[in-house]
Amino acid sequence: MKIESWLFLGGVFFFLPVAIVYGVMTEWNEWVGFPALLMLVALSMMIGGYLLFTARRVGPRPEDRLDGEIHENAGVIGAFSPWSWWPIFLAAACAISFLGLAVGWWVLYIGAGFAVVGVIGWTYEYSRGDHAH
Repeated sequence: MKIESWLFLGGVFFFLPVAIVYGVMTEWNEWVGFPALLMLVALSMMIGGYLLFTARRVGPRPEDRLDGEIHENAGVIGAFSPWSWWPIFLAAACAISFLGLAVGWWVLYIGAGFAVVGVIGWTYEYSRGDHAH
């Protein structure tokens, strides 16, 4: 994971000068682009730092080693629910919420209500029904 971490940390050295050049070219009058690029620098630092910390804690993965074998990554890697409808419901709720930012604040509240229902449903989907533990 060290390669991934250095890729993200290297983004800091690219995005920070881009942000400064962008600010100079817009004469610091544009209030969205420069802060967004600074947040991109911070995000790149956070992800790169997390991956570097995790790489030091976990050690090299099979794909990081030259002598790594394919069978070393065999088995269950995560818990995925191919039958779940909650991600689609939650995506629709987020779309309604973002629509509320453009149309009116009252639509945002409806989308937020649907999002709460979607998050609760997705969280507890293994606690009831056919797939309950």
